[in-house]
Amino acid sequence: MTAEGHDDRDDGGAERPSKSARKRTAHAAQDLGEALVRLPEAQLLALALPEALLEAIQAARRINSRAAAVRQRQYIGKLMRQIDLEPVRAALAARSAHDARQTELFRRIENWRERLISGGDAALEELARWHPTIDVGSWRERVDKARAERQRTAAGAAASRELFRALRALFGTMPE
Repeated sequence: MTAEGHDDRDDGGAERPSKSARKRTAHAAQDLGEALVRLPEAQLLALALPEALLEAIQAARRINSRAAAVRQRQYIGKLMRQIDLEPVRAALAARSAHDARQTELFRRIENWRERLISGGDAALEELARWHPTIDVGSWRERVDKARAERQRTAAGAAASRELFRALRALFGTMPE
């Protein structure tokens, strides 16, 4: 028993989580609910959430009032505490990992495009070593067009975008 006369044990005799631990859990559930509100609709539906939670999340997206949005997020947090959060966390972590891989791939492609435009034949030869099945002649033509375009306009346009698309297609066939 505590000094106030309350028993800190649940019915089974085990210690209950402290009030601070319960608050941390509640805030974590609410934060997870806020992440769900920001998800695209298709990804949200793929999570197969309970209907009440799904409706609350969709309603939160339509709310414009700041105070009402706060109350709705708290309600979502309350609903989140009633479900197993691990599958939701795992799905969001997988989405985050996928987004990170896509960002890294984009950076690699952008880097290669810049290397090809500024580095010329040496960079193209290196690309051919990485992917020996490319048609070096057509790639050289793409790179030359992008380089000439950049010299004329000081910024990439159609030829540069075409080079980027070709690199994206090429990198899509390479193992990670």
